[in-house]
Amino acid sequence: MTHTRRRLAIAATLTAAALMTSCQSDSDSGSDAGPLSRSGLTKTADSVPEDGADTCPLPYDIAEAAKTADLDTEAGLGPVENRDEPVATAEGGKRAESGDPLADNPGALISCTFHIGQDDVQVHTIATRKPSAIAPLAPVVPPLTGASVDDAISYVNATAKAEIGEVAVTESGNLATVRLKLDGDGDAALMIGVGEAGSASLTPKQVGALAETLARQVQ
Repeated sequence: MTHTRRRLAIAATLTAAALMTSCQSDSDSGSDAGPLSRSGLTKTADSVPEDGADTCPLPYDIAEAAKTADLDTEAGLGPVENRDEPVATAEGGKRAESGDPLADNPGALISCTFHIGQDDVQVHTIATRKPSAIAPLAPVVPPLTGASVDDAISYVNATAKAEIGEVAVTESGNLATVRLKLDGDGDAALMIGVGEAGSASLTPKQVGALAETLARQVQ
């Protein structure tokens, strides 16, 4: 079971327990920017090997995003350390198993790792048939932000109700979420996490600007 799949398994419990009360491009590789669709993101996720990939299959330009966020530091693909870890992993689509959140609510998740300076930047892009697409990513929030499970659920619930394109930054300042516009049916979101709470070198404003720019790149 991959690290991402473990997160999704936890997400299933969180979603059932707390979130029920709240309410890619169509190219084969995802390398060409265009209208984001659930079917396109799922097709791209299906193309990512089970053990991950050494490139991100989505058209993110982390260096350009860093410049837009007024970050004058080196930015690129992959984590700062642990270079043997895959840059990209995918869940959902053909590999979704019964009981997985992305099997019960069909869709796909692609997670890519970048770095800006000495901070790892995790970029999660998810689309599902029904709202809220952000719900399966609830377990990502506590370890990155130091938030309690209750606070993470509150953040996810609030984000699920946000307008498309609206950036929501956590109180810790190092994680942000944007609901994405889809071509066709479904719901989609982008979540980025920068370093860890209390140690990330980016300001909350820069994290928000980074999320906003990355969201524009993938739509």
